[in-house]
Amino acid sequence: MNTLLQRLIARAPDAAVLLRREARWLVSLALGFAAIWAFGIIADEVAENETRTFDVQVLHFFRAQGDLSDPIGPAWVEQSANDITALGGYPVLTLFTLITVGYLLLIRRGGAAAMVVAAIGGGMVISQGLKALFDRARPDLVPHLVDVHTLSFPSGHSTLAAVTYLTLGALIAAVQPGRRVKGYVIGVALTLAVLVGVSRVYLGVHWPTDVLAGWSIGAAWALLCRAVADGLMRRRKMRGERQRRTTS
Repeated sequence: MNTLLQRLIARAPDAAVLLRREARWLVSLALGFAAIWAFGIIADEVAENETRTFDVQVLHFFRAQGDLSDPIGPAWVEQSANDITALGGYPVLTLFTLITVGYLLLIRRGGAAAMVVAAIGGGMVISQGLKALFDRARPDLVPHLVDVHTLSFPSGHSTLAAVTYLTLGALIAAVQPGRRVKGYVIGVALTLAVLVGVSRVYLGVHWPTDVLAGWSIGAAWALLCRAVADGLMRRRKMRGERQRRTTS
């Protein structure tokens, strides 16, 4: 009896860890499906042209009254928007991804490296596929302050910024010891994704609903990839626990 009680006490910390991982997996899954639902609502409204008034009003908000070629704010704000928007472009995101994958491989975290590649590579495929599916033209109400050559819905910069920064943020936060540090890391990831999206509207190259849709589908994909990774980790831990039980 005492031996059984000692075993249960010894296994209590492991059970608590498994429960936390189970809860995190369920939350990630629920938030991912909620983000997909939000994307579906936005896409349906865009397809029925119900968002025209909202899109026009927001685009005009970012331009000076009487001169739609002049964005609000001093010249340095426009320059800052150009610099920030590059954080959601393919060159910068690809560079961040390669640096992260190289680091993970050096520390022998091949599974995490594969997750990063799958999440970000899959996000790129999803973004381009949705653009081709919806075939929405870029805004023509205001001059574009940067060159663009692809379709508009959803915003590729917003989608990939959400996928990349949320994936990397979750990866970094997972190895941090304190909740405040974890919250800070996730907060930085969210801030970067938001800034990239806002810069696309400010520069006049996306409708606001393009950006909202990009954030939604990007966050959904990052969360679902995270849920899959947590699920695989949970199965591996449970398998290891069963092996320990059989050998004890």
